[in-house]
Amino acid sequence: MQDPTATVQYTGNLRSNLTHYLSGNSIITDAPKDNHGKGEAFSPTDLVATALAACMITVIGIHLQQQNIDGVEMQASIKKEMASAPRRISKVIVELVFSGKELTENQRDSVERIAYACPVAKSLHPDIVQDIQISYRYS
Repeated sequence: MQDPTATVQYTGNLRSNLTHYLSGNSIITDAPKDNHGKGEAFSPTDLVATALAACMITVIGIHLQQQNIDGVEMQASIKKEMASAPRRISKVIVELVFSGKELTENQRDSVERIAYACPVAKSLHPDIVQDIQISYRYS
C-alpha cells in the first residue's frame, strides 16, 4: 500500500503499536481488562470513543480559527459502554466543556451544530448511541 494513514504492529500479549505514517508518532493499544487484557493502554474501542470527542474539538477549533475567535478552551471527558453478542460499542458519552473566552449564543449554536456533524460522529454506526453533553463554564 502506498502512503498508508497508519501502520499497526502486533507486539504480543494482546498489545499493538500504532504508528502514524506522516508524523511517525506512535501509541500502543492493549486489550481491556474485561476482555482478556491488562488494560494498561487505550483499547481499540477506547480509541474509537475518544476519536469522537477529539474530532468534535478539532472541527470546532477549525471553525473558531476561521472566525478569528481566540481564547476559547475546550475539554472533553469520554465514557464508552459495551454490549455483547456481538461485542461492540453500544454507547459513547461525551461531556464537552467550554471555558475561557465566553461565546455568544450564536457562536454556541454554531459550535454545537459543528460538534454533532463531525466526521467521526457521521461515521459511527447508527446503532451506537452518541450522548453528547455540552456545557459552558465561565468564571
